Amino acid sequence: MPKISIILPTYNVEPYIERALQSCINQTFKDIEIIVVDDCGHDKSIEIAKDYANKDERIKIIHNEKNLGTFASRNIGVLNSNSGGGYVMFLDPDDYLELNACEICLINIKDNNLLQFGFKKNENSEIDLIYPKMKDYKEFKKYISYFYFTPWNLCSLMIKRDFFCKKIQNFDYKFIYAEDMLVYISLINEKMIFIKDCLYNYIIHESSISKENNEKYNTYLANLDFTLSMIEKMDLSKNILRYYSYFIKMNIYQFLYKSHKISYLKYKFFKKKEKFKKICYILLFKISRLRRYR
Repeated sequence: MPKISIILPTYNVEPYIERALQSCINQTFKDIEIIVVDDCGHDKSIEIAKDYANKDERIKIIHNEKNLGTFASRNIGVLNSNSGGGYVMFLDPDDYLELNACEICLINIKDNNLLQFGFKKNENSEIDLIYPKMKDYKEFKKYISYFYFTPWNLCSLMIKRDFFCKKIQNFDYKFIYAEDMLVYISLINEKMIFIKDCLYNYIIHESSISKENNEKYNTYLANLDFTLSMIEKMDLSKNILRYYSYFIKMNIYQFLYKSHKISYLKYKFFKKKEKFKKICYILLFKISRLRRYR
């Protein structure tokens, strides 16, 4: 059985999929499988993947009966993986991995359920390095309390396969937006670690799916509302729930404003109110820490 399964949910990525596959095939750690999930696009992405599969037996292609979206395609890929007690990673086929990504993650994950690494965000040839500011769950809770930004991109994770399957088994919802956040929050646990290596290359371009769907506000709002309702039911610390609820509410109001469903004044009022609440949360946290050490 392969130690690591890399899942590629594939939909209309013909110009980029070859680069993504090459970044998997040429990994310095070879005991992997590459699962391409055909999400019923209408270009030659899957034909390219088939050509590679004919040359490399580690590549496996799964065909969806209809378009299901990235969230469902990723899960289907995991369920069809053969890594057993091993690990899964996700790669969007318009992005690519550093060639030592699997090796570095496997060395560092040890007996943990989840490892998060950094990524390079490339937009118009400008590269930002985005990496975790913490090293373990204890520090994660601390940084959350200070409202430091914590990326929730699933493609910057290595996850124990059995742990992932257990966490997502009750999710039955078609997402266009916010699926990464919901799944990421579901995976938060005491056996999670962070490394600063930037192992994923996230490419932003005009034809990306996120850009194409920018006007589908009603669907986005439904996704965000569903995510918020799911988060509120989770058994996590108040600091963690407060942090992610804050970001979802901010996104909801941004979409409402962009779709002209609320006025500019209401939007500005909400932002000011939430900013004030955020400052209060941070002050309360600092006061509680001072009391603890008096």
